Amino acid sequence: MLTGSEMAVVDANAEALGVPRKQLMESSGNAVAATIREIASPDDTVVVVAGRGNNGGDAFVAARFLDEFDVQVRLLGRAETITTDIARKNWDALLAAEYDATEVRDSTAIDLGDADVVVDAMLGTGISGDLREPAATAAVAMNEAEAPVLSVDVPSGLDAETGATAPSAVEPDHVITFHDTKPGLDDLDATVRVADIGIPTGVETFVERGDLLRLSRETESHKGDHGEVLVIGGGPYTGAPALTAQAALRAGADLVKVTCPTSVVHEVQGYSENLILYPMQGRRLEPGHVGPVMEYAREHDSLVIGPGLGDDEETLEAARAIIESYDGTAVVDADPLQIVPEVETEADLICTPHQGELAAMGGPAAEDWRERRFLVDGFAADLDHTMLVKGNYDIVADGEHSRVSRTGNPGMTVGGTGDVLAGVTGALTAQLDPFDAAAVGAFVTGRAGDIAAETYGNGLVASDLFDSIPEAMDPS
Repeated sequence: MLTGSEMAVVDANAEALGVPRKQLMESSGNAVAATIREIASPDDTVVVVAGRGNNGGDAFVAARFLDEFDVQVRLLGRAETITTDIARKNWDALLAAEYDATEVRDSTAIDLGDADVVVDAMLGTGISGDLREPAATAAVAMNEAEAPVLSVDVPSGLDAETGATAPSAVEPDHVITFHDTKPGLDDLDATVRVADIGIPTGVETFVERGDLLRLSRETESHKGDHGEVLVIGGGPYTGAPALTAQAALRAGADLVKVTCPTSVVHEVQGYSENLILYPMQGRRLEPGHVGPVMEYAREHDSLVIGPGLGDDEETLEAARAIIESYDGTAVVDADPLQIVPEVETEADLICTPHQGELAAMGGPAAEDWRERRFLVDGFAADLDHTMLVKGNYDIVADGEHSRVSRTGNPGMTVGGTGDVLAGVTGALTAQLDPFDAAAVGAFVTGRAGDIAAETYGNGLVASDLFDSIPEAMDPS
């Protein structure tokens, strides 16, 4: 089952994999026509009531496959306001071939006549709430009609996110939906068919541009609405926590703070005036710092722990105590990864090892990405945390789901790109669940690297990715 927003991701990923929306609409329309043939008899009158979006576009296509019937297409609204190019082109095709296709600009003009079959193609999966005119009047006419009603994808008035049905919704006898069933369809007193429209299985395997549709920012947003991230790092190394924090800012976090030892606080601050520092007295993270750090942590939406901390025994002991005490979402990177298998915590961890760090965690190794995907998913299930295993093909798994990201290039083997990934993923946890944050984080970071490589080639450095991150988050 897929919600409407998940179906939008699938459609966009299909296009990214080379199956354009125009082709999907042609397949969907053909499936609608095939369903009508099962319902109707030769020479029956089929009245199609279509909206101005892609749902209507599917029905415009269907009309071209139904020449054995008397097909009448009624567009709710003006043709110049059809919202997508592909739907408009399919409307134009009906007009050019002189099909019975007319506009309905007044709700009082809706007349289903002596229809033998009525097709509801008014609203698709992206619309929720009570129907507005002229769709509301059309829905009443459909519900009162003696002819069977076929809804395209979902009945107009059904919320494809929640499955809730508006009081004014169409009450169909049949539904033809695409690729997978949608919330609420199983509860209808209707025959529901699911049509295979040629979407490749890879759309749910590979992270692609469609996954970026998961990201959004409300117009009426305020500081802090899109995440406050605390980076716990530094000591032996200064650049790593600074890279992580700057990447988190570029990935959309509203506030990013770094807690690091006083021995490196000035160096870390010197990387960017945008960073807020919480110093810890000393040269390394130590068990005595755990209490103050946890006070900071409770003020933030997510943690990134590990960049530049090193592997001193006391540092790892402190990292363990922080992870065990935390109950939010934490990205664990670098040296603290090795302690994760022994940690008991209520936190949702996103672990970001490369293959060597995965081996140190006791994780699996395999050359073929398909086998790695299977093995990493099993390891994630054992840990009960999300794994983002970096490599030529990044593997993201949580024991229930797994995805593969193929962005990135050989220039990204340079030091620091993993710190950037940790920061991007940490920022995304404010908007997404841990699995999706890891998947999108892997895709965005690799894509930013690909954009940077256009300028720097294999000579890129990790900080070159910063300016590319916003572009890499654009789904277009």
